[in-house]
Amino acid sequence: MPDHPPFIAESGPSAVGAYPHLRRVGDLIFVSGMGPRTPDTNEIPGGPIRDSDGNALEYDIRAQAHSVINNVRLILEEYGSSLDDVVDVLVFLVDMDRDFPGYNEVYAQYFSEILPARTTVSVNALPTDIAIELKVVAKA
Repeated sequence: MPDHPPFIAESGPSAVGAYPHLRRVGDLIFVSGMGPRTPDTNEIPGGPIRDSDGNALEYDIRAQAHSVINNVRLILEEYGSSLDDVVDVLVFLVDMDRDFPGYNEVYAQYFSEILPARTTVSVNALPTDIAIELKVVAKA
């Protein structure tokens, strides 16, 4: 299985660290952990979860869920793949009790027909003030 070079999508959001948008190994594409920040403005749709002082803010998990899935879609499509090729999704939520129902509703709009394997975990924090992050594996 030949290893392909790292891929950084021109249409994707900027990374918050030293990593590519995806790597392909053999017949699989591994998408790096992706958040909901918009590629053009770096804004968080639905708002951040905290202000600059660390105080909790109201935010819209549905808007963040749509945006993070759209970011994955943009990256996969620029590489020549699509959401239809997704086989596994690892989802990180910072507030499982509050956000699972809304995220799950949005997730179903995109993945209820193809039904990739999925794991959803609760985490204390993500690298920026976002509520959701996705790590995706797709067929090449």
